[in-house]
Amino acid sequence: MGSLFRSEEMALCQLFLQSEAAYACVSELGELGLVQFRDLNPDVNAFQRKFVNEVRRCDEMERKLRYLEKEIKKDGIPMLDTGESPEAPQPREMIDLEATFEKLENELREVNQNAEALKRNFLELTELKHILRKTQVFFDEQEGGLNHTTESMTRALITDEARTAGASMGPVQLGFVAGVISREKLPAFERMLWRACRGNVFLRQAMIESPLEDPTNGDQVYKSVFIIFFQGDQLKTRVKKICEGFRATLYPCPEAPADRREMAMGVMTRIEDLNTVLGQTQDHRHRVLVAAAKNLKNWFVKVRKIKAIYHTLNLFNLDVTQKCLIAECWVPLLDFETIQLALRRGTERSGSSVPPILNRMQTFENPPTYNRTNKFTKAFQALIDAYGVASYREMNPAPYTIITFPFLFAVMFGDIGHGAIMALFGLWMIRKEKGLAAQKTDNEIWNIFFGGRYIIFLMGVFSMYTGLIYNDIFSKSLNIFGSHWHLSYNKSTVWNNKMLQLSPATSDYEGTPYPFGMDPIWQVATSNKIVFQNAYKMKISIILGVLHMIFGVVMSWHNHTYFRNRLSLIYEFIPQLVFLLLLFFYMVLLMFIKWNRYAATNAMPFTESCAPSILITFIDMVLFNEPKTPPKGCETYMFWGQHFIQVVFVLIALGCIPVMLLGKPIKIMQARKLANVQPITGTDAEVGGMSNGGAVGAGGGHHDEEEMSEIFIHQGIHTIEYVLGSVSHTASYLRLWALSLAHAQLAEVLWTMVLSIGLNKEDWVGGIILTVVFSFWAILTVGILVLMEGLSAFLHTLRLHWVEFQSKFYLGQGYAFQPFSFDTIIENGGGASGDAE
Repeated sequence: MGSLFRSEEMALCQLFLQSEAAYACVSELGELGLVQFRDLNPDVNAFQRKFVNEVRRCDEMERKLRYLEKEIKKDGIPMLDTGESPEAPQPREMIDLEATFEKLENELREVNQNAEALKRNFLELTELKHILRKTQVFFDEQEGGLNHTTESMTRALITDEARTAGASMGPVQLGFVAGVISREKLPAFERMLWRACRGNVFLRQAMIESPLEDPTNGDQVYKSVFIIFFQGDQLKTRVKKICEGFRATLYPCPEAPADRREMAMGVMTRIEDLNTVLGQTQDHRHRVLVAAAKNLKNWFVKVRKIKAIYHTLNLFNLDVTQKCLIAECWVPLLDFETIQLALRRGTERSGSSVPPILNRMQTFENPPTYNRTNKFTKAFQALIDAYGVASYREMNPAPYTIITFPFLFAVMFGDIGHGAIMALFGLWMIRKEKGLAAQKTDNEIWNIFFGGRYIIFLMGVFSMYTGLIYNDIFSKSLNIFGSHWHLSYNKSTVWNNKMLQLSPATSDYEGTPYPFGMDPIWQVATSNKIVFQNAYKMKISIILGVLHMIFGVVMSWHNHTYFRNRLSLIYEFIPQLVFLLLLFFYMVLLMFIKWNRYAATNAMPFTESCAPSILITFIDMVLFNEPKTPPKGCETYMFWGQHFIQVVFVLIALGCIPVMLLGKPIKIMQARKLANVQPITGTDAEVGGMSNGGAVGAGGGHHDEEEMSEIFIHQGIHTIEYVLGSVSHTASYLRLWALSLAHAQLAEVLWTMVLSIGLNKEDWVGGIILTVVFSFWAILTVGILVLMEGLSAFLHTLRLHWVEFQSKFYLGQGYAFQPFSFDTIIENGGGASGDAE
């Protein structure tokens, strides 16, 4: 089969590169993204590798670029992103890049330091301006006739002894200090002054209305001006210490009014000069950042590519001559020629005369699993890989999931209206995918939706199809072809009777079904609509489930034949398929026989009253019970020989269980006795593959040594799991019926209890009510029925694929192919290159 149905064939290769050509060749391979390198120096410390200095230089360049990016974002300058990926620079260009980044960083740091010093100076002058203004108001009050306040303050602050001594020496002068403090610290500041100075100070404060900018972090801070009066040097020292403790800033304030006015004029002149210088500094800083913003994205890409190349070169080995680098790598066989061409291009770019050598090696290791995807299949492959990465060359369920996943989802979500909303949302994301992908948002929920846009679109389209089958659009039906049922009652009978019945055996029914989907008349059959739909949807769920499981078992046949696992093919696949067909597929056939043979228009014994219950028939078949006596005129069995066939089928199915349980271990034991080795290493592929999928030997047929007791236990677990799982998995598919019923009933409840309120109103008032009610109904429809019910149906569909379908053949025990790719590294923000160590 092609690579779509299995992972790519991989080869382990040895690569020999000349030292001078190694950088260019690895750069070409990084652009190609098809080579996974192995670490040939696993025991060597990351700091002892050959190219550790180059990696450190790249780290330093990245640090400088991150600093530039932070400053650019702080100023809100848009960064130019052309979407192009420049080639990895040559090693000699690293010096130019380092010089450019060093110059930019130094210039920006110098500008920032100057701007911070200017802002600090500006803050001090602004605070001094406010101090001079606010304290002037206080001194003006003193001179304007409010001397009694000052006298009382003086009496409070000067002791009696000082007042007596001062009478002979003249008036006593109070000292004062003025400053600025953060507004939230002011209450605590006042209490501390009062307690420390024992009430011997006088404090006046006034708020600065406009906030001031902190030069350190750019925050806006609200502050207040204060002035403190005291008497004596001891109090002065104490007050200054308290101001220092509260980070209050003290400023000189002259006592003379003329000196204060002169200082205020000087301060205003200096503030104007500072504003001019600050504006010029900011303009220069802005110009530097705008110039850097144009190239920043490209610089990041270049540095990350250089760093990734040197990280990869650190995985290589040096030969004894120190002139040749040796690497080991996994490559897809189909791309072998492409990789050799890339190596030749790298050699030509470097000017080396010695061509690189790429040798294929023989290995017993399991190769990595590489499934090629495109933007359409990527999301479906991600669903499979979330369960487990496929073993090497194991059958890949993703191609089949493209159809089965949206279809099983739609069986649970069948509604034309809701499916249309989902399909239109998916189609919008598909049509706008280039623009939406370029935005690169960090919103995780949006990224999940956008990554699964094709799944959402297909789920919506399939839901519209199943909605047409169910004839359901927002809980209502479409009468496209005209109902095939007709009323035989007159108008008065219909109006006067709540319960009326139409018989398919009479002329009420045309005798032919509705051309596509359910007949719209079931929409008005409120009494038995659910009963009819339950029977229909329940049987459909079982039919789809059994077919899905049989398909999974058939997929295991492809694995067994591909890996030539004859034991698993004979003693696992055949009994598993026979067990499933003779019990559960037979039950499905009984459903079709019942639908085909029994009808209201048929004569006895095939009229609708004689139709047996499939569930009771199946239970009687498995338990070997005699069926109950049918009503008079009806037959016990649906066809001749049914009892004999059922007994044979059950006996054969039961006989398959010991074959699955003992067949393979006994054959392995016989093979070991013949080889006279106990235990053996399992070099023959027929001895391995203990699980249902049989793809354990994908890496070349080598298995761990196992004791026979472990093999018997292992096989017993898988047999019990399969037999019991066949029953539970079949019942598990009834979730298709349950969720479909719940979805339809929720839609009907919303229509009946919400939208019908607005539809029943008349006149212009009814129009207003309908508008409001419709908005409410639309929000509930999208929020509950589309989003919540859609998520529920999605998770149930995922479970059906992971557990019921993939457990029949899929092991998922491989490891993913992780090639050295610049695109992946840049998309992950450089994280991938760091992981290369």
